Amino acid sequence: MGVNPDIAGRTYPPGPVYEVGREKIAEFARAIGSDDPVHRDPEAARALGYPDVIAPPTFAIIVAMGAEAAVVQDPESGIDYSRVVHGEERFTHHRPIVAGDRLVATVNVDGVREAGGHAMVTTRVEIASEGGEPVSTAASTIVVRGGQ
Repeated sequence: MGVNPDIAGRTYPPGPVYEVGREKIAEFARAIGSDDPVHRDPEAARALGYPDVIAPPTFAIIVAMGAEAAVVQDPESGIDYSRVVHGEERFTHHRPIVAGDRLVATVNVDGVREAGGHAMVTTRVEIASEGGEPVSTAASTIVVRGGQ
């Protein structure tokens, strides 16, 4: 399989704080084709009760992927990134991500299994405010292709 199954159950230390900026939210919204004003206009967001612009729900992938890099780059994982294919991603949002948030992400390896000669690595990233308030949970599966 190549991937070390012993990484299952491992929790990596939280990564550096990710500061959410208005421009990053606007860039992401443009990239995904969202024209919702709550992603660009603070007044539109405030009119809906938010303190500032809010990120599209999938913005959490930026923070999650940064955290998941710890697993992929861990020499003990046995993951060859050149053989990685994204399998699945899903989010559970506890509240919207808002400009000005300072987020911390902790990645957990929930499972490693073999399927059809490939390794399937399932991770869960808990994204929280710097003060510990849960913001989002990202569950992801990557496929590490087997063979040569």
